[in-house]
Amino acid sequence: MKYLQLAVKAAGGQTALAREIGVTQKHIWNWLNRDEKVPAEHVLAIEEATGVSRHHLRPDIYPTTYPQRELRA
Repeated sequence: MKYLQLAVKAAGGQTALAREIGVTQKHIWNWLNRDEKVPAEHVLAIEEATGVSRHHLRPDIYPTTYPQRELRA
């Protein structure tokens, strides 16, 4: 959750980030302290509000590279 912590800092705190993305501060606290991951539906809003990359917040759904598909002739 290092990157969520960076997002919180960039936003000016948990309450400020929560306000920016339309959730309560309690949600942010839970993501930091209880949950394993930021819920997918909030990743893009956090990226937009803070500049922290979606890849860093959820690399499982936003990888930096995509596998190349083999072309068939």
